[in-house]
Amino acid sequence: MAIARLGRQVKRSYQSIGFSVKLSAVVILGLCFVLVWSNFSSYSVTSQRETFDDIAQPIGVINSSGVRSNKMNFNKGKDGDDPRDLNSDGKGKDFGNASLPLDSKKEPEQAKVLGNDGLNRTRDEHEGEQVTVERENGGGDDEDVDNGGNAKEEVEGEEMNDNDERDQLETGEDNGGSEIEVKTMKKGVVFDPKARYEWKLCTTRSKHNYIPCIDFESRTGKTQVYRHHERSCPRSGVVCLVPLPAQGYGTPVQWPESKSKIMYKNVAHPKLDAYIKSHNWLVESGEYLTFPQKQSAFIAGIEHYLESIEEMVPDIEWGKNIRLVLDIGCKDSSLGASLSEKDVLTLSFGLKDDLVDLAQVALERGLPAIVGFFSSRRLPFPSGVFDAIHCGECSIFWPSSGGKLLLEMNRILRPGGYFILSTKHTSLEGEEALSKLAASICWNILADRMDDSSDIGMKIYQKPETNGIYQLRRKKIPPLCKETEKPDAAWYTPMGTCLHAVPEAIEERGNEWPAEWPQRLHTFPEWMNGKERLVAEGEHWKSIVNNSYLKGIGIDWSTIRNVMDMKAVNGGFAAALSDLKVWVMNVVPVHAPDTLPIIFERGLLGIYHDWCEAFSSYPRSYDLLHADHLFSRLKSRCKQPVVIVVEMDRLLRAGGWVIVRDKVEILNPLEEILRRLHWEIRLTFAQDKEGILCAQKTLWRP
Repeated sequence: MAIARLGRQVKRSYQSIGFSVKLSAVVILGLCFVLVWSNFSSYSVTSQRETFDDIAQPIGVINSSGVRSNKMNFNKGKDGDDPRDLNSDGKGKDFGNASLPLDSKKEPEQAKVLGNDGLNRTRDEHEGEQVTVERENGGGDDEDVDNGGNAKEEVEGEEMNDNDERDQLETGEDNGGSEIEVKTMKKGVVFDPKARYEWKLCTTRSKHNYIPCIDFESRTGKTQVYRHHERSCPRSGVVCLVPLPAQGYGTPVQWPESKSKIMYKNVAHPKLDAYIKSHNWLVESGEYLTFPQKQSAFIAGIEHYLESIEEMVPDIEWGKNIRLVLDIGCKDSSLGASLSEKDVLTLSFGLKDDLVDLAQVALERGLPAIVGFFSSRRLPFPSGVFDAIHCGECSIFWPSSGGKLLLEMNRILRPGGYFILSTKHTSLEGEEALSKLAASICWNILADRMDDSSDIGMKIYQKPETNGIYQLRRKKIPPLCKETEKPDAAWYTPMGTCLHAVPEAIEERGNEWPAEWPQRLHTFPEWMNGKERLVAEGEHWKSIVNNSYLKGIGIDWSTIRNVMDMKAVNGGFAAALSDLKVWVMNVVPVHAPDTLPIIFERGLLGIYHDWCEAFSSYPRSYDLLHADHLFSRLKSRCKQPVVIVVEMDRLLRAGGWVIVRDKVEILNPLEEILRRLHWEIRLTFAQDKEGILCAQKTLWRP
């Protein structure tokens, strides 16, 4: 028995040793496989990056904190021409007013699905292939981080858009030594060419003025709730079409005549009707809403108001050192209209919690405006970009919430910039609280007086230009921000309670005041690396605008005033239009490199935005939308890419134009979608794999 037991133990020990040997062999083979795979995968990532980055773009992307350079790879045709240049002589593969070729093969019958968003659509299952791309690791793994390092704030409730599956598409090399991580995402055509759409009108309470991410409707049982709220978008995206005004839609009055009158029915609203009856600076006159030249919300007139500001602070020179102004509240668009004659771009920020929001009136007049809320989140701008901020007949209580609102003004105001405040019937307590708060952030009060002719109190503050004054404060409240607090983070970012340090080093943005306008447009300070690329981009867009857009695609530019560049890089397209009587809203997508500070530095307006969501503006706001490789860069970022097209339809006026430059594989299905929206396809052009599509929106509604 003992011998048998000993034999079994010896056998088990040999079995154990054999198992260990086998396990060791498997581990060694696995390590060898990993080593070999690493070598091949690194080559694969580089190859995929080159392929992904080979999208015809005008210039390498330059970040304010360094340089993110994409190769200036202009795909040449057989004759050496740039396929992105639509030449007026029509060379290349030109289809005239016909569409780019679409696959006309008969498709199998598909099941029709009706969503609660008002759209019937049919779709084959489309399997996306896997591809690896690189992106900058700008934040934690569980944060959706944008170009400024903005972490999207979590908002409770079903109305919030689900961004869990969105990935950044970053292709530029980071010269700042940031870590790069490899992330897997689905690749595929942005639009499914087999999808078919049947459109329906939106049935919201705000009707023809629907702004999806601001106007919120919900139903609890038999009760329907309607309210305006801080930005938060429908989870499923909006793919219904906004109806026209009940009284119809008239052809907008052209600029500059629109400064003095607009079509009333285009902006008609019950609250506006009541507002007109109690104010004399806008008058209903037949089918028009007129703006008497010497009338203004400012009793003595807007010209007297502006002259008073210049008299109090002689250093303020409109249209020279003061080029970009933010008007909080948008009480009277006559400020922007008057300053436009002095070469000043005034962006009106209409507050939706006001009794009457006049931002739509400003847009109809041909003046820059956006809408939103001003309570707890940062405004969608970089730090230190506005030369002056104005709040006329201001009703905002600045000391509320620990002074967050004024600290936000301090964040976006340029060092040495001016904060102009005019109030009426302000309480003594409010005056004292504001003065104390302004002193705590070291704002210097340059003027404080009552205007006898208008009975309006005016204050003009100036932001410090150096950090030394912050150290002299007896109480360090509010404190200086930590280095980890990113001043340019602005997309769904809560307002801060600290002071950001003023840039002082020569390589830092904001260390000096920009050149006077118009030299500012083509002056590049020391902190802008890659000046050659900026110059090249400017020449590139100047050539395209002069040789193609102005005379080659059939647009009557006398009807164009409000323009949007949906994927601006460094403002080259807007700069090329600077001699025309237009203004351009330069949109820097939140997934792209942060070039918005460069755009502002050049004296141009811009904003951060995520095109998977609705833009913060009223319907029918723009005359022309320009999208240069927007869709190919988005890839599968948006769950329903068609929402971008629907948003373009919402933003564009009837008779307005869209110019899309992108890959042919994207333009083909996009053209089909626009045709189903009853848009007129005015021109399509293709060379190699690149193309351009020019279309005009009609009055059609389903």
